[in-house]
Amino acid sequence: MENKVLLKEYLKKTGLILIVFLILFLLIQKRMYQMYRTHTNQKISAILEKVVEQYPNISRNELIKLLNSKDVKSSFAHDYGIDVSRESYLLENDRQFLWNILLNVLFFFILIGVLGKLFFDYQKKKSRDLQSIIKLIEQINQKNYELDIDTISEDELSILKNEIYKTTLLLKEEAEISKKDKLELKKSLSDISHQLKTPLTSILIMLDDMIDNPNMESKIRNEFIHDIKREVMNIKFLVGTILKLAQLDSNTIEFKKEPVLIEKILGEAKENVQPLCDLKNVSIKIHSNKKSKIICDFRWQVEAITNILKNSVEHSFLNEKIVIKVIDSPLYIRIQIENIGKPIDREDLSHLFERFYKGKNSKEDSIGIGLSLSKKIIESANGTIYVISNNERTEFQVTYFL
Repeated sequence: MENKVLLKEYLKKTGLILIVFLILFLLIQKRMYQMYRTHTNQKISAILEKVVEQYPNISRNELIKLLNSKDVKSSFAHDYGIDVSRESYLLENDRQFLWNILLNVLFFFILIGVLGKLFFDYQKKKSRDLQSIIKLIEQINQKNYELDIDTISEDELSILKNEIYKTTLLLKEEAEISKKDKLELKKSLSDISHQLKTPLTSILIMLDDMIDNPNMESKIRNEFIHDIKREVMNIKFLVGTILKLAQLDSNTIEFKKEPVLIEKILGEAKENVQPLCDLKNVSIKIHSNKKSKIICDFRWQVEAITNILKNSVEHSFLNEKIVIKVIDSPLYIRIQIENIGKPIDREDLSHLFERFYKGKNSKEDSIGIGLSLSKKIIESANGTIYVISNNERTEFQVTYFL
């Protein structure tokens, strides 16, 4: 973590203390200098007074020149028994110098003590926060996600603590999603088992009849064979669709991201449902801009639109037509698929894209999985799907956001 707020705060306080002590030190030195100067000036004034008494005619300029003169015999003080290198002319200055040394030493130890206390508090808080973080991690490892962050500050360890709390919330959410996914998987397996049970039971009954009746009429036998083939194809379709949904759910599909013409997707989907259209004499009219494109995986989007068209054809009246319009916008491209037929029941609208859901007007052999698959595929291409149904008109709206 790059945030060093706690360390910066510590350094800021340390710098502030050093500045305060430096100012105090300079003030003391200034005070000591003023005392030295006062004592020295007093003694010099006394000496000058004696000089003036002995030499009353001496002028002010001569006295100042005498004081500022650097031409002094080095042996002058020694002749009077004074060692300048070891003792001062002024004993008061020696005493003040001693007090100055003692005061500086005292200031030094006070400074060390304050900085030590500051550093100790910094390390203590850091250690306390680290222990708190360790406890949080231990609780997470025990799958206890009900944590309470009691302190919210801006130092680096508190930020780390808050980030761990955020991670904990994500883990909790993931755990709940995982639990929900397991329930969904259980439900899906139950639905799949039910969907497979019916055709398999029918196949077994017909096979048993054929085995038990070796002299069965050829016409009935052929009907059984066609029925068995139809059920096998239904099982094949169901298993294939379930595998596709499983791939989408587990995010194991690597979708190609390339520009694809909308007209090309619609044309391929139209060809896929053409046999069903021929049975009901339903025509499909496409109105689109030939230059409209989206970024998607062509094969998967054809699968999604095919399932929607198949649903529209199945619920259309005989001899009707399905109209497909493509609307271009700077923000999105929308495909509107409208058919005339039995409307979708209002109660079914909110469940239409749920897996294995079959509405009131669904065919008996419907599995209820095609539209769910379409929704997953469309969403993978940054799209949405919506349906409107009233009177005899039903319109699917597929919107791809650019």
